[in-house]
Amino acid sequence: MKAMIFAAGLGTRLAPLTDNKPKAMVRIAGKPMLQILIEKLVDSGFNYIVINTYHFANQIIEFVKNNDFGAEIHISDESGILLDTGGGLKNAKKFFKPNDVFLVHNVDIYSDIDLINMINAHKTSTNIVSLAVKHRVSTKYLLFDETLRLCGWRNNTNGAEIISHERKTYDEMAFSGIYVFNYEIFDLLEKQGSFPIIPELLQISKKHRIGGWVLDDNYILDIGKHEAINQCEKYLSANL
Repeated sequence: MKAMIFAAGLGTRLAPLTDNKPKAMVRIAGKPMLQILIEKLVDSGFNYIVINTYHFANQIIEFVKNNDFGAEIHISDESGILLDTGGGLKNAKKFFKPNDVFLVHNVDIYSDIDLINMINAHKTSTNIVSLAVKHRVSTKYLLFDETLRLCGWRNNTNGAEIISHERKTYDEMAFSGIYVFNYEIFDLLEKQGSFPIIPELLQISKKHRIGGWVLDDNYILDIGKHEAINQCEKYLSANL
């Protein structure tokens, strides 16, 4: 079972905590958020993990080196240039093999999602990519049809949108920062260098099925902002 953690971001929303450490090393209830996620992945059965790094990369490298998490962990180094989510994924191609199906998880997402259920659901679908989504209030939404096929993206703040499949109506859901990819994604990402993944997935979705995996009954929290750290600690105190 293979997974990748997106941990290279600058963590600007968490400043000044990230003035001297990467976002991934910001502590939640006494543990770095990176540790919380690695432990969840390992407990779920993932035994091969790739972590991309950029901001204070050496701290993540040393942390992983000095702890035995019970998994094979590799570092995808972006110290030369921050590659964003799309470029970061493409840069990690060398850590995966043809026919791999692998999970990708933002380091600043905490949830009670059963990750094995998600990856198994993906394997039984015809999706080349599955996206964890939820009906919740947001400014930006992914748009799906009645079969949960990705059809577009919309920013409800300024009206901007990208449509890959025209439908009369769309089911608007917010993305939750967790993906499952087939290895063939690497052959479909045409851009080079630094680029975000979502616009590329929308382009790819014109010819290949990308689907949503709905998690309305799950607890999902973006812990990349100050107020969410307190929320997460209260949740952990009450539920663990």
